[in-house]
Amino acid sequence: MVREGDNDRVVTYRVMDNLPVIVWDRVEGKRRVVPMRWGWPRPDYHWKIPRHIHARGETIDKKLFAAVFREGQRGIVAMRTFNEAPNLRGTPAQHTITPGEMGAIGVAFLWRQFEVPEIAATAAACVMVTVPANKLIATLPTNRMPAVLADEDWDMWLRGTPDEAKACLKTVEGVRWTMTKEEKAANTKRQKPTVSDPTGLF
Repeated sequence: MVREGDNDRVVTYRVMDNLPVIVWDRVEGKRRVVPMRWGWPRPDYHWKIPRHIHARGETIDKKLFAAVFREGQRGIVAMRTFNEAPNLRGTPAQHTITPGEMGAIGVAFLWRQFEVPEIAATAAACVMVTVPANKLIATLPTNRMPAVLADEDWDMWLRGTPDEAKACLKTVEGVRWTMTKEEKAANTKRQKPTVSDPTGLF
C-alpha cells in the first residue's frame, strides 16, 4: 500500500504529460520509477498526439497490447483519487472517486518505447489498463474504471507470468469508496479525463 508522507504533494495527471510509472528493473533486480508520457503516439501523424491511452484488461493479452503485456512491460501509477463522468452527451458532470482512507491506490499500466524521428531519440509511453466499472461507478452511468491493483498483487503484476498478471486485473467491489460530484460553472471548460472520455486531467 502507498501511504502519504510529510513531504508528499498533490500532482494532477494529464493525458500526454509524463507520469511517474513504477516498473520492475530486471537488470538491477528492483523496482524503480520511470517518467513516461501518458498515451501511445500515432505512428502516422505527430508523435505528440495520442492514439491510445487505455487498454482493456479483458483483451490485454490479444492483438495490439499482447506483445508488451507478455514481455512484462507493465507498470503501476499511484493515485489518491480519480475522475469519472457519465456516458452522456454534452459535457457531463465530473465525479471524483476517493478510495476510502487509503493513502493511494496503484493503477495498472502498460508501457513501451517508441522511436521519435523528430528528436532522434526513443521515448517511453504508457497506457492505463481498465476493467468493468464496479457498482458504485456504474451508477453514473459508465461501464469502465481503472484497473486498481490489490496491495498484494503489485509484485505479481510487475513480475508475474502473463496468466498471473492478468488474474490481477479485477473490478474492485465491496470497498468504502466515495464518489463526489464536482461543482463547476456551466461554461467552464472541462479539464479532467475519464476512462470513457480522457480529454483532460486524471
